[in-house]
Amino acid sequence: MFKKILIANRGEIALRIQRACRELGVQAVVVYSEADRDAKYVKLAEEAVCIGPAPSAQSYLSMPAIISAAEVTDAEAIHPGYGFLSENADFAERVEKSGFQFIGPTPESIRIMGDKVSAKQAMIKAGVPCVPGSEGELPEDPTQIRRIAKSVGYPVIIKAAGGGGGRGMRVVHTEAALIHAVQTTKAEAGAAFGNPAVYMEKFLQNPRHIEIQVLADQHRNVVYLGERDCSMQRRHQKVIEEAPAPHIPRKLIEKIGERCAAACKRIGYRGAGTFEFLYENGEFYFIEMNTRVQVEHPVTEFITGVDIVKTQIMVAAGEKLPFSQRQVQIRGHAIECRVNAEDPFKFTPSPGRITMWHAPGGPGVRVDSHAYTNYYVPPNYDSMIGKIIVHGDTRDQALARMRTALGEMVVEGISTNIPLHRELMVDAKFMEGGTNIHYLEQWLAARKR
Repeated sequence: MFKKILIANRGEIALRIQRACRELGVQAVVVYSEADRDAKYVKLAEEAVCIGPAPSAQSYLSMPAIISAAEVTDAEAIHPGYGFLSENADFAERVEKSGFQFIGPTPESIRIMGDKVSAKQAMIKAGVPCVPGSEGELPEDPTQIRRIAKSVGYPVIIKAAGGGGGRGMRVVHTEAALIHAVQTTKAEAGAAFGNPAVYMEKFLQNPRHIEIQVLADQHRNVVYLGERDCSMQRRHQKVIEEAPAPHIPRKLIEKIGERCAAACKRIGYRGAGTFEFLYENGEFYFIEMNTRVQVEHPVTEFITGVDIVKTQIMVAAGEKLPFSQRQVQIRGHAIECRVNAEDPFKFTPSPGRITMWHAPGGPGVRVDSHAYTNYYVPPNYDSMIGKIIVHGDTRDQALARMRTALGEMVVEGISTNIPLHRELMVDAKFMEGGTNIHYLEQWLAARKR
């Protein structure tokens, strides 16, 4: 096991990794920008290094600053968390070339899965079902593009090969709009991701967003930890996640989980990863793989009892997975609500000082957050300031616990989206389970009328 790990991230995930290190008896070094000087994980750290000013480009996205911090503190490994440099293959490569262990997949795996075209091709070879579409990057010839669209069938969606986070996508309903949409998406992709390549897929009308969590070690052992339903989204950003996914037969989950595990073996994957699927009419369609720990990992931890972050660190240190697929048991139901510093219905960011922070408690309630009373939420980063996660023996019990937890949660001084969550937890369709990825936006539009 490592003696010292550097955490190359901020916010609640930095605190989460710090706690996992403490349990493993590993020293944790945190890095922070000038805006995060008063964050909880910085105050709790054995060692903390300021890596630059508030802008991400000069701090959390600065590879030289992070690697220098690892060098001066004698860290042995670097945990990238999620976001920032976590899925940057060049960063993973620089970490390893500098003599540190990257707590995540190999740079090669990140490159394969980070490019949506190569990821899709790898999954087709591994027998993982994919959305019908172009076999690879779209050609330049407009006639060929039209032919592909006709064979796929309208509506289609044009996606950036290097895209992510819901950016670099355009839905096309008619042939007349096709070529302009392709050219516009290419230009946007080149500017946003440094890669103008785009591909085409069938646009599914009312799918759910289902993902499969995997863990793999360096000894070719792979397990999947059930599924998560992340269909409650706004502008492709997840708002509520739960596990297991309501109303999907276990046999279907097991079949797709086994294929994901087989795909990991095929590409020599290591660490934590998530296969994301669209699910419609009883069929799964692969869309992408996230080669890192995800925001919503706690719901899986609750239903399986597996500490995903600790396991990430253990397999990075060369240890074997401490359990087999047969030992993975799904127990009860878990729900996570993301707490964002924003207006609950207009979604405008609300940075500023928290004058009162009171987190809920009770059986089956977990709050992952770096916030506290008198903490200043900086305007420079993502608006998420925490997550409320609950577990119950049944989905109904989990819903009841979440309603209680949201009722107890007090945040004053800034606006948060807690009022939105309170309304959604009593929404009849959500309570029934199985809503599609468009449901929340339609619900919000109907609420405005």
